[in-house]
Amino acid sequence: MDAELINAVTWKIPNALALVGSRHGDEWNGMTTSWITQVAQEPVLIGIGVDTVAVTHRLIEESGVFTINLWDAENTRPFVKFSKPAEKDGMALNGYAITEGETGAPIFDDAVAWMECRVTNPVPCGTHTFFIGELVAAGINDDEATIAAMSHTRMKYGGTRRGH
Repeated sequence: MDAELINAVTWKIPNALALVGSRHGDEWNGMTTSWITQVAQEPVLIGIGVDTVAVTHRLIEESGVFTINLWDAENTRPFVKFSKPAEKDGMALNGYAITEGETGAPIFDDAVAWMECRVTNPVPCGTHTFFIGELVAAGINDDEATIAAMSHTRMKYGGTRRGH
């Protein structure tokens, strides 16, 4: 199959955009993600796909925890800022205030809603790992906001690696 066709088709999959918070010890990170889904109801399990070379992958692998921070569709600027490893300054990542969750992973104060998960099943999937985590805490800061999605931006992620 042609890589352009694969990308064109997979980029049409409707995906929410979120910031994944990760932490191991004194190292904290935030990363833009669009591969998020609920996979079970009892217990509530949420899965995210993370590139194996990403800082976030290493931090989740080492700590066994992560947060998913859903954002307002009216403010997609943070997603560009978190496409590379984040800089921590006090209790902020790339200038966005964070709070330490009950697992120690960062929760973004400006998130519309957030979920905190403890990894139960990391599934190797080639270039990515699908981290399945049990929901241990959650919150909603703005119940009226429209959740940001890939379609609200010019960002594209999926299909084949670019240059292949």
